[in-house]
Amino acid sequence: PSTCSRSSDLKAMAPVTTLYAGLLGLLYLGLAYLVVRGRQRHRINLGVGPQGEIERQVRVHANFVEYAPMFLILLLLAELAAAPPWLLHGTGAGFVFARLAHAQGLTSTAGVSRGRFLGTALTWVLILVLSIYLIFKSF
Repeated sequence: PSTCSRSSDLKAMAPVTTLYAGLLGLLYLGLAYLVVRGRQRHRINLGVGPQGEIERQVRVHANFVEYAPMFLILLLLAELAAAPPWLLHGTGAGFVFARLAHAQGLTSTAGVSRGRFLGTALTWVLILVLSIYLIFKSF
């Protein structure tokens, strides 16, 4: 099959996950760019710098990497299990919002922040919702 038909097949098979994977991929690149920009500004090749100059940027990016793959796996499985569109889009959009809120909150301060708390709590709730949905669908 041609590349075009394979792309169409993916969209037909999991259009919601395809959308949110694309959006999260862009967010991933944005967060990675902030790390690279911090490395260039502070001339740090490896690590976070002697005084931790880019520790928050690195942690924002790493935290995203820790949660996004699991979420996308759960979202894909829920979509393949014929979850209702409201559940798929609700959790997909909610996860994008949660990761943006977390990134904003942790970027603005190393301490407690509303964005960081909201982003973490919402991320956990959305992963929990999809996990429970999938467990019930398995019976």
